Amino acid sequence: MADGSAVSGVEPAQGGGESGQGAVRIASVAALGGLLFGYDSAVINGAVSSIKDHFGVGDLYLGFAVASALLGAAGGAMLAGRIADRIGRLRVMKIAAVFFLVSAIGAGLGDLLIDNLWTLVFFRVIGGVGVGIASVIAPAYIAETSPAHLRGRLGSLQQMAIVLGIFASLLVDWLLAHLAGGASEELWLGWEAWRWMFLTMAIPAVVYGVLANTIPESPRFLISQQRLPEARAVLERLLGERDLEITVERIRSSLVTEKKSSWRDMIRPSGGVYPVVWLGLLLSVFQQAVGINVIFYYSNILWEAAGFDESQSFAISVFTSVVNVLTTIIAIALVDRVGRKPLLLVGSAGMTVTLGTMAACFATSTVVDGAPQLGDIAGPVALVAANLFVVFFGMSWGPIVWVLLGEMFPNRFRAAALSLAAAGQWATNWLVTISFPGLKTFNLGIAYGLYTMFALLSLAFVAKFVQETKGKSLEDMDAMSGIVDEQR
Repeated sequence: MADGSAVSGVEPAQGGGESGQGAVRIASVAALGGLLFGYDSAVINGAVSSIKDHFGVGDLYLGFAVASALLGAAGGAMLAGRIADRIGRLRVMKIAAVFFLVSAIGAGLGDLLIDNLWTLVFFRVIGGVGVGIASVIAPAYIAETSPAHLRGRLGSLQQMAIVLGIFASLLVDWLLAHLAGGASEELWLGWEAWRWMFLTMAIPAVVYGVLANTIPESPRFLISQQRLPEARAVLERLLGERDLEITVERIRSSLVTEKKSSWRDMIRPSGGVYPVVWLGLLLSVFQQAVGINVIFYYSNILWEAAGFDESQSFAISVFTSVVNVLTTIIAIALVDRVGRKPLLLVGSAGMTVTLGTMAACFATSTVVDGAPQLGDIAGPVALVAANLFVVFFGMSWGPIVWVLLGEMFPNRFRAAALSLAAAGQWATNWLVTISFPGLKTFNLGIAYGLYTMFALLSLAFVAKFVQETKGKSLEDMDAMSGIVDEQR
């Protein structure tokens, strides 16, 4: 994935270019990858109990089935940038759409041909590759095609699309289970509702693939391939005719002088990896280690443990996803006013308190038929604490980490560092997701105690190591990372 710095310094012309609405439309199509990213990640939530009963598996295998998509996501994130530099951003979007489509059909119906859990796991991994690709290519494309004065807001569409995808998947899960009378009950064509939860993802996958044909290729990629007439046409559409040749020349100059990103660029001349690389990787790890995706992947069985029935648990999960959307809007409104670091500090403090409350509630639970059960007081308190946890995460660590990862790395190795950080994020997500069923069976209080510890560590980490990047140019990141001093 090439960074957008060459385009980022280009101010839009005042006449002849695509309107703001047109730029929003182009970015929105690219952000559909984020919607599918969120949809694919959370859609399994409503099917967890049904999958366990259908395949007759224990918590260890169940955790692996739920987390399997994340393995594919880590691989997809590592590969997406370099593939996009070779064949273009739009082709990679279409490839991701195919992965999503195959995963939707295979996860829903694959076991009808080969009836075992590994069939589901295989197709979930395929969908995960699509998720990993989308998590890298959408923000890259948006950065490279957005006018400078709209770049921040349009870039935030990616995170908004992710949380909307989570909301859509949980809403669809709830509606399908309601129509069938339960996730394991038959719905249409003799297939159970949980199968349709996966199959419905085919619709946005097809829409994404079709709409990818309606937006232009990144002008940066076109110029890198010496396709100058096409690049001029795209830039004229996006920015207008004024100073068009100056814009083209600035991009060409950056491509001539800018060294291609590689893993070796992250190694300092004096030896060792640049500290900013570790900073980005640890931000990604902490974002997932607080257990946020336990809420979105396992919330139904979590609320059934709190004493709610299946229908109520579906409704609570939908409500939680709405909270996530609303708090993401708050973060988008505040990030350029308040700054990145203050929001992260507030988020870490809030997550520590709310996760600690959940840990205390579940530590008092009793085990009935192998499942934890909360009391009349602990159940509602845990429910409120969980939603407040989502509030603190959604207004801080959810969107802000993606903002920082997009701007904190130097131009020289932004692509390589982003790929590494994204892969680390998915790997941590996988570890948390696969371990939760076993921890749930053992003691949910200990599980949430661990997440509380990571939230507290994230607070100390941000306070000591994270620098504020609000108002700084991409070029300032070289000095902040220490690269300039190393090269002198």
